[in-house]
Amino acid sequence: MISISDFAYAQAPSPAGAIGLGNRGWSAADTNHATPANELEFSARAGLASDYIYRGVTLSDHGPAVGAALEARWGQLYAGTTVATVNLPTQPAAEFTYAAGFRPTFATIDFDFGVTYFAYPGERLPGETNGINYWETVIRGDRKISEQVRLAAGYAYSPNVSNTGAWSQYVAAGVGYDVPSQLLPHDVTISFTTAAGYSWFGNQSQQLGGFPLPSYLNWQAGVTFTHKAFNFDLRYYDTNLTKENCFVFTGDPNARPGGRVNLATNPDGLTSNWCGAAFVAKVWFALN
Repeated sequence: MISISDFAYAQAPSPAGAIGLGNRGWSAADTNHATPANELEFSARAGLASDYIYRGVTLSDHGPAVGAALEARWGQLYAGTTVATVNLPTQPAAEFTYAAGFRPTFATIDFDFGVTYFAYPGERLPGETNGINYWETVIRGDRKISEQVRLAAGYAYSPNVSNTGAWSQYVAAGVGYDVPSQLLPHDVTISFTTAAGYSWFGNQSQQLGGFPLPSYLNWQAGVTFTHKAFNFDLRYYDTNLTKENCFVFTGDPNARPGGRVNLATNPDGLTSNWCGAAFVAKVWFALN
């Protein structure tokens, strides 16, 4: 018999089981694992963030962003979509993602094998690449090592990141700790999570200069408070990108001169603050 959930309010899974490894900010995939094989289930979330940070880099010009996500699961299989407001150089109307994959469990490790398409409709300045839509594949593992502690690690690959002609690879790992429930009020969870990742890239197309995008480290740490469907997160993000390489990586249209000149990658010495330290507050409702 097939049962379909009606988005009833439910206690969310432990936030420590959802260690952020550079995922899109409104993805529903991080907190949902496999369902019984004979059940079709849905989950949704929607919320507001003071900034939209992805792998250490703002996608909203350090301004607020709103987003929503919907996911369907059948056993180990899942498919989902997200939408979020962004402020990018190509000026798209929004960011849409479409993801699918499966989440098996092997030897106490919860795996996620998925593929995601990132779409940016309504771009008013598509540039030489004719837009920034692209595909990415992801492998992720998540393991609970005690009642309070989880570890996670992942790898992502895109053959043509942001339609620049460059391949991209990303590796990340993180740890999460849940405050013991007996120390908290009923239906309240508090989790501390931290993660770090490394991105590296191939050469861009010749019309974009033919040089590789700058590789970089990113890291984040924060705390998540959950009460039934309500979630609140406070988090710190940063990268080791210089302000000059931040401009090379992002193409920030508000970049300023005055940085170190690189004749190959940044002949005007432009600088951007899109990759620096940021504190982000995020609130969302999760329905399962």
